[in-house]
Amino acid sequence: MLIQAVSEPTDEPVPSAILSELIDDTITALPKVISGVLFLVVAYLLIKVALWVTRSVLERMHPDEQRLIVDLSVTIVGVFLWFGAALAFLKIVGLGDVAASLGTAGGFIGLGVAFALKEMIADTVAGIYLLRDPDFEVGDTVNTASVTGTVAQIDLRKTRIRADDGTLVVLANRDVEKKWTNESSAASGSRVEAPAE
Repeated sequence: MLIQAVSEPTDEPVPSAILSELIDDTITALPKVISGVLFLVVAYLLIKVALWVTRSVLERMHPDEQRLIVDLSVTIVGVFLWFGAALAFLKIVGLGDVAASLGTAGGFIGLGVAFALKEMIADTVAGIYLLRDPDFEVGDTVNTASVTGTVAQIDLRKTRIRADDGTLVVLANRDVEKKWTNESSAASGSRVEAPAE
């Protein structure tokens, strides 16, 4: 007796059907992809113009010695614009749910980073102003809220003051910049008081 092998039908599609479905999906997605690419080209040009305008305005507002503020501000504006462009691109190509999720996550991350860095940013901004202030220089005798002494070093985030008893006190620039009095300016020999906030 001869047993004939019967092949059971399978649910696997025929390779030509897979190829046909791939071609159909590609043709369906092509307008969205082209629209997305065109959007990115336009976004690139608009972002370049926006960053140029931002830099021009900030350079007029701040003198050359405050270049760090201008560069930092332009970088932050650029990050926000590119993030927004990326979310819009995802929406254009049909990934709106992904864009919404990334936008929400990005907002929470940005909020967390800003909260975590708020004191560092305050120190850095105060440090820039202290470094550029002609009435607050290394060698000056100053009174701050917590110490009286001679300014030994001014950095972006910290100021080192040699106290009258000889100890070196390191203060955050935001604390120094709030209120200080220069008892003997190394440059002018006069007394200068910083305004209280």
